[in-house]
Amino acid sequence: MSLAEILETEVAGEIAAIEQQASQKAGAIIAQANERAAALLDSRQRLLANEKAAALTRARSAANLDTNAQQLNAANTLQSRAFIEAEKELRAAAQHPEYPGIVTRLLQEAHAALPTAEAIEANPSELDAVRQAAQQLGIHTEVRANDSVSTGVRLVGAGGKTSVQNTLLGRLQAGREALSAQVSRLLNE
Repeated sequence: MSLAEILETEVAGEIAAIEQQASQKAGAIIAQANERAAALLDSRQRLLANEKAAALTRARSAANLDTNAQQLNAANTLQSRAFIEAEKELRAAAQHPEYPGIVTRLLQEAHAALPTAEAIEANPSELDAVRQAAQQLGIHTEVRANDSVSTGVRLVGAGGKTSVQNTLLGRLQAGREALSAQVSRLLNE
């Protein structure tokens, strides 16, 4: 074998060894790149899944808030209607046959709170019932009309400095908070 052939064989061996090393390094680099890509892909998929879950949670929460707001609004609307209807019925109470008995009790309570009243005021449409109640209770006080009083009486003290009002509408307003809780409970049931 000639020197050229020997050198050529050695060079070919070295080239094969370099190619084998390069191939091994390339394989390691590719494997490492594949691992990094898989890890990055897995990380991104987890991130997207978490973002999706968070977005769904936010959407559900927003939907729940909206639903609750709509239910609250509906309950408030129904409650307002209930009080409007109650006021309407109380205003019509003066036309019922039981009203003289009701106004008698209202006048009796007001008179107990202000026995020295110099006048009893009532709505012009209720004057007859109030006069009958005063007569029945033995209260000899002037009964006069006052358009601002409705569904009951107002007793006015000496000089107009004190007064006591006892009306069905006033009682409805005074008990509105407690009644609101009961109406809300009934609406929720």
